[in-house]
Amino acid sequence: MATLLLDRAQLEIRADGDALALYENGVRSSTVPLQLLERVVIQGARTVLDSGVLLRLAEAGIATLLLSPRASRRVAIVLGPAHNDAGIRLAQASRVMDGGWCAAWSRDIVRAKVMHQRRLLESALEQRPDARKPLTDALASLERVAEALAAAGLTVDSLRGLEGSAARAHFHGLASLMPPALGFTGRNRRPPRDPVNACLSLAYTLLHFDAVRAAHVAGLDPLLGFYHRPAFGRESLASDLIEPLRPRADEWVWHMVRDRELREDHFTRDKGACLLGKAGRGRFYAAWERAVPPLRRWLRRRAAALTAGLRRQGDALLGNDEEEVF
Repeated sequence: MATLLLDRAQLEIRADGDALALYENGVRSSTVPLQLLERVVIQGARTVLDSGVLLRLAEAGIATLLLSPRASRRVAIVLGPAHNDAGIRLAQASRVMDGGWCAAWSRDIVRAKVMHQRRLLESALEQRPDARKPLTDALASLERVAEALAAAGLTVDSLRGLEGSAARAHFHGLASLMPPALGFTGRNRRPPRDPVNACLSLAYTLLHFDAVRAAHVAGLDPLLGFYHRPAFGRESLASDLIEPLRPRADEWVWHMVRDRELREDHFTRDKGACLLGKAGRGRFYAAWERAVPPLRRWLRRRAAALTAGLRRQGDALLGNDEEEVF
């Protein structure tokens, strides 16, 4: 199943039976069968579509991500029909209130994330002996975090502290791999202020979108997280799911910069924000679609495994009356 990226100015999208028809300057340019699509990403300036298009996509189970045209910031996600198994969500909600369960879930997340951070920096050390000092320092810090994660009785708050320490070490090591001209010294966002952070933010946004979709398809509530606590307007479970995958996205961004797939001239600056231009977005999305399938499969398996674990508990929480539904 494919991703349809719509990133062209003055583009009109119309529903045409079981397909999308794309018009440029009033002239039909192409047709995309809905059966080939799994997701749609819309970023083009002044893209025109009506509610019928979104309705048709939702009916077909195709998730749609709407991004701001210049900043690549998420504006909205439109999902397909919801899963009907209320028991899964009841069990999920009860787990949110179970401190011991949340701590065990969170430990697994942080441990997996730190493992991937270490693998990235160990691989980088083999390729970049010139960066030995910052990379070995970062790896030593990550080793201490990994040892601390083995302690008994860790709470979610203490795990967040350990994850923060690991993130600082990880990005310190990652900064040593980036060209100095890019100005990357660590993670920043809202808005990202350098090309590396602009790419990291977009990669995380796309991963989060796939995690929201995976949770939704599996019958989970994307808003109810266990490590990232529920908060207004945040799909906290999706944030949980992508946490171990962030280092994989970091490594991909490093490779894009290292191999000059993305260069300084692909970015512009506006009022302190660093923006990925249209030519750069074309390169970014094409390479991302080649690299992301294993991460999407992992998200689907992880969401399905969580659902399987919750279903038995949820079934016991459902009523047994057989009311007629109108």
